[in-house]
Amino acid sequence: MTEFVTTTPAALFAAEVVRKLQTAGYVAYWAGGCVRDLLRGETPEDYDVATSAAPDEVRHLFGKRRTLAIGAAFGVILVRGQPGEGDVEVATFRTEGPYKDGRRPDRVAFCTAEEDAVRRDFTINGMFFDPLTQRVMDYVGGEADLRSGIVRAIGDPVARFEEDKLRMLRAVRMTARFGFQLDEPTARAVTAHAASITVVSRERVAQELKKMLLNERRVVALTLARDLGLLRVLFPDWPTESIDAWQPVLARLSRLVSPGFPLALASLWHDLAPEVVHDLGRGLRLSNDEIGQTVWLVAEAARTHGVADWSLARQKRLLAEPGANDLIALVRAGREAQGQPTDDADFLARRQREWTAGEINPSPLISGQDLIAAGLRPGPRFKALLEALRDAQLNGEIGTPESAIDLARTWIAGNLRGV
Repeated sequence: MTEFVTTTPAALFAAEVVRKLQTAGYVAYWAGGCVRDLLRGETPEDYDVATSAAPDEVRHLFGKRRTLAIGAAFGVILVRGQPGEGDVEVATFRTEGPYKDGRRPDRVAFCTAEEDAVRRDFTINGMFFDPLTQRVMDYVGGEADLRSGIVRAIGDPVARFEEDKLRMLRAVRMTARFGFQLDEPTARAVTAHAASITVVSRERVAQELKKMLLNERRVVALTLARDLGLLRVLFPDWPTESIDAWQPVLARLSRLVSPGFPLALASLWHDLAPEVVHDLGRGLRLSNDEIGQTVWLVAEAARTHGVADWSLARQKRLLAEPGANDLIALVRAGREAQGQPTDDADFLARRQREWTAGEINPSPLISGQDLIAAGLRPGPRFKALLEALRDAQLNGEIGTPESAIDLARTWIAGNLRGV
């Protein structure tokens, strides 16, 4: 019998949850993704427990203060661990009724472990593991598919996707993430039902897209999603069907190293107009911050040409932006994808190394209050005047508050630079 290492604080706590349930006379196992990861030799990120105990029995056993009913109607109770142990979701074995909304079952009924396994999504996610006896319970062929590297829907793939349309995207993501093959009947079912992905909430779609883009096999995931027809349905206004438009997308994505979500999205939508990127982000219900960062990256990447000829002020203002590192990475990936020189990205990276943070973004020499204290009359030109003085400071033309005041007086007297 293979011995699995389960000595992390999270694993020990999850095993103790199983022990307590079994000691009380219930059937209890680890379930789902944590079993899959364990069999792959990976340390699971979290642990789920499936049990014959009903939700109220779980709460009674562990106490109301240590439990939270996060999905009691579906048999799910959260058992709280100590700091460092994490929490464990404990779900009662269940079968499910029809999914009229393509997301949640209309009803559930508590059942046996085997009946619970066959209602899950994919075989590699449908196994159970007893951490006390180190025994795997596999009613769906998950171990064989895990060894063969296959993502296969449990039972009828059409039925699995009709229950929850998001499973189509999850099939793509898991296939790419693990470097597996997607089972042919499962792939055909995705293609046949791709149009129904639109019933899934945009927030859930965005979560799956984010997981795909942040994984190192993002190119495989996006390619599979495109080949199965999912991208065409999700983004009908984005020309994913054009090979000429699609190849640079893959080339950019392949060059990113551990990108954040805005950078990955900006690489994906690099060739679109900023307003289109904004609309796509809104359509996915992304946060304002995520949308703003992505739009900024796309817009600035389109403007970042010939940066060596820019003024020092313009270069420094760009490098002072929070997304400067991402912009350099995006510009480099975009140029490489088109077979163009990466001079602009190289120049910005070199400037970033040469200049200190204080040189890139020094404290302003003066404020509006300083101008007023110097006897200058407030007016609509103050903002433009301060911006012009800031540029002069960044260009090295002035270096003291006194020189800034003198220059301001000179400009106002001569109405120079339109300020």
